Amino acid sequence: MADYVHGYSSREAQRLNEQSVILEKLLHADVSYPSGSKVLEAGCGVGAQTAILARRSPGAQFTCADLNRESLECARRRMEEAGLQNARFHQADINNLSFNDDRFDHVFVCFVLEHVPDPVATLVELRRVLKPGGTLTVIEGDHGSCFWHPETPESRVVWDALIREQQRLGHDPLIGRTIFPLLRKADLHVRRVEPRWVYADAGQPALLDGVVHKIIVPMVETARARALQAGAVDEAAWEKGISDLNQAGYPPRGTFFYTWFKGEAVK
Repeated sequence: MADYVHGYSSREAQRLNEQSVILEKLLHADVSYPSGSKVLEAGCGVGAQTAILARRSPGAQFTCADLNRESLECARRRMEEAGLQNARFHQADINNLSFNDDRFDHVFVCFVLEHVPDPVATLVELRRVLKPGGTLTVIEGDHGSCFWHPETPESRVVWDALIREQQRLGHDPLIGRTIFPLLRKADLHVRRVEPRWVYADAGQPALLDGVVHKIIVPMVETARARALQAGAVDEAAWEKGISDLNQAGYPPRGTFFYTWFKGEAVK
């Protein structure tokens, strides 16, 4: 989709898969669905979260929907490579699903609402296909919660460029902080919303490297073409900013902090 800030490159698919591994314990330690449950994963993308969900709940049956056909093929391959068989895939617009009302026991949506024009409308559609008493789990980041050391003006420029380009598309890179009111507006009963933050420094060099060099910097780079085309930054400044942001991932000086938010609600 032209209005998806990160695009569909193979490098982006790699980032999503590496991100899921790095953040599994942080985001999924408390996710488990009972055997026999029917679970909808809305906006499954390349299957980065699918493989984790399916492995952690081997007795559940997952229906994974996404609009992009190429991403679905990546997701299928990822499941095959993992030897997992409890998921099936549908090309579908999660804002206009073909499933009947009250179809699923649970719905899971991760890193998706930040990329839709009307998150409440999306949640209302997901609520429609959820059985009464069923749960909806949502995970989103908040780009406004990010800070690092050493920070330079140029590194802040490229980070802010990502935020600005996503907002220019009509999407919300700060959505994490709004999960509670969004769920309430969709007429869901909120059980909990919790911050899931990551902080890394020289005491956790592998985590520091993973978060900065495998998640954050590649994510910011996806906004490069848009930011340059919009004239938000010139190429020299962009290169300097990315180089400086990379430095946050190197010990002993580098440190990095970011917050995701995880909510669970009931129909």
